[in-house]
Amino acid sequence: MLQALRSRTYVSLLCFATAFGMGSCDMLEFSPNDHRVPEDERDLTAKNLERLRQTPLPPGDTLRFVFTGDSQRFYDEADDLVASVNQQPGISFFVVAGDISDFGFAKEMRWVNEKLRKLKVPYVTVIGNHDAVGNGREAYKHIFGPLNYSFVYGDTKFILVDTNGREYNFDGHIPNMPWVNQQLGDLQGARRQVVISHVPPQDEDFDPGVRNAYAQSLREARNLVFEMNGHRHSFSIGQPYNDGVWYVNSDAFSERRYMIVTVWGDKQFRIKQIKF
Repeated sequence: MLQALRSRTYVSLLCFATAFGMGSCDMLEFSPNDHRVPEDERDLTAKNLERLRQTPLPPGDTLRFVFTGDSQRFYDEADDLVASVNQQPGISFFVVAGDISDFGFAKEMRWVNEKLRKLKVPYVTVIGNHDAVGNGREAYKHIFGPLNYSFVYGDTKFILVDTNGREYNFDGHIPNMPWVNQQLGDLQGARRQVVISHVPPQDEDFDPGVRNAYAQSLREARNLVFEMNGHRHSFSIGQPYNDGVWYVNSDAFSERRYMIVTVWGDKQFRIKQIKF
């Protein structure tokens, strides 16, 4: 059944002339892989980052943002999550750590956007493995934007990177290490940096041929606060490589918990879990 959903399917609506001779009718075809969307639902990452730029964080100020992951088909939970986040004071923006969709369909991504656009703050996403199946990567790029991108807000540089190696058949190119290293090597005037992806490097869905290089780059990065992930649907925080690098994993929407992340100084942070 899942394979059938992922394959290109069409729903055909056939119109027939009635006995009264009303004439012929064209056949209309619809595909779940169609990623054409209205203008206001395109390039959402760029639009949300522009909103964020309209409320700058002065240098030296403490940063607070919400972090969660894996919205997938949890639409009722999304409504309650948005209502809860909108009650939180001092939040600058909201991050979804991938798997916005379940089957990589544009319609799923649009449904989640319908929920998250009700947030009082901008939101950004990173692509997850479910978003990359079928025609999902093209849908994600059309609706949200680049699979790898970065931005600076206040004193923090955020680097969002595609780490869904299994969806590229572990070809040794995901994550894109030249791009990751270039980003980690240039703070662009920021004081510290944060890396956000979907699949954590210690997971079996991360390309094993790139794992050591990725972990080493994070280990050598200047003022890296932590690396943040989704994918596993449950909260965790630790240093799996015992190298001083913190890895933070988010709950899925289904778990009805999200994090408020507070960052200050060079690498200081505090994480508070919120139930909704």
